[in-house]
Amino acid sequence: MAEAKPLNVLMVGTGEYTTGFVGGGASGSDKKVGVVGLTMFDLRRRGKVGKLGMVGTNGTKFPAIRQHLDTNISKVYNNLDCSFDSYPANDVKDPDSYKTAIDALRPGDAITIFTPDTTHYPIALYAIERGIHVLITKPAVKTLDHHVQLIEAAKKHNVYVYIEHHKRYDPAYSDARFKAQKLGDFNYFYSYMSQPKSQLETFKAWAGIDSDISYYLNSHHVDICDSMVSQQGFLPIKVSASAAKGIATGLGCDPMTEDTITVLVTWQKQGDSSKIATGVYTASWTAPQKAGVHSNQYFHYMAQGGEVRINQAKRGYDVADDTAGQLQWFNPFYMRYAPDEEGNFSGQTGYGYISFEKFVDGCNALNSGKAKLEDLDARGLPTLKNTIATTAILHAGRISIDEDREVKIEVKDGAWKLI
Repeated sequence: MAEAKPLNVLMVGTGEYTTGFVGGGASGSDKKVGVVGLTMFDLRRRGKVGKLGMVGTNGTKFPAIRQHLDTNISKVYNNLDCSFDSYPANDVKDPDSYKTAIDALRPGDAITIFTPDTTHYPIALYAIERGIHVLITKPAVKTLDHHVQLIEAAKKHNVYVYIEHHKRYDPAYSDARFKAQKLGDFNYFYSYMSQPKSQLETFKAWAGIDSDISYYLNSHHVDICDSMVSQQGFLPIKVSASAAKGIATGLGCDPMTEDTITVLVTWQKQGDSSKIATGVYTASWTAPQKAGVHSNQYFHYMAQGGEVRINQAKRGYDVADDTAGQLQWFNPFYMRYAPDEEGNFSGQTGYGYISFEKFVDGCNALNSGKAKLEDLDARGLPTLKNTIATTAILHAGRISIDEDREVKIEVKDGAWKLI
């Protein structure tokens, strides 16, 4: 087999998750230097990726972004190379600049998509149709139809489409998923995830307009639950959701913005209709401003022969800092930002980093002929095929709230449908 050339990667989206740059400066969250850019710069240092690019809609931001990356990454991590090609030009604003940037790639290259949820589908489809591998931040897309269409397009063009469900690589969550398989049939799952109201300042431009808190945060635990129970043959069959409102709108968010969304899902075991399970997934972005932790998260899983409880509200360690005005909890298991003894970035074991490396490794394996798409699906990675239940549940939850009704999920011969 011929060894593939280094994978060129285009980062679509220039916001907090990609660069850590928000509102003209470093983000005040735990992603002040971003995740995508830092990870890709380090993977290039390690020889796993080649040329890097970045595309947004407003080229006038790039000089400040480059300065931000130089100050907060290059000068911190032993002069780590933070160079990248950028689209559009520094004096141009163009909402379709992603097309020009993708057209500059070659088949077998890759993109990462960290943009508003409503843009995931058109950007991903444009890349797939040109033979480009795609990583999409969760949620993959907002509708089941779009998810199915991307599956078909990816298969046709033989490209890898991976959803960045990084919680699958959280050491506690991944170990619990393994342990759960020994506890018998799934019976009950409850999860909660929240972020402080301060995050709404970052999300105000799209919160309640392009997406909601369930797509944004419930997507994590719905995927975790599905990845645990699908191996046992459980599929979602009906969904009902409810929402609380009043806090976000009082902070200046769009009137449609919900504060907290709870999604109730009935699961059934294939081949045995007597085996019914319940999943309850709650997410909120209106936790107290000084909650201390950027993302409170826990779940309770119960099965026929036992249960698993994980509470990561205070994972990692805490810091008392007068300048912050509160006790803060940090999670180095997600992204470890401290340099090593030689001054290099040393966060390769963080599950945020691992998630991207899994995608890059999958692309390289496909390009070199060492793996096929079905091989990656079989490994239980968060591929399009392995995340369709999550999209179905989130979409059904949105319909349930908007239309005030229960939504059924029908799966026949591998085809998914909402009723």
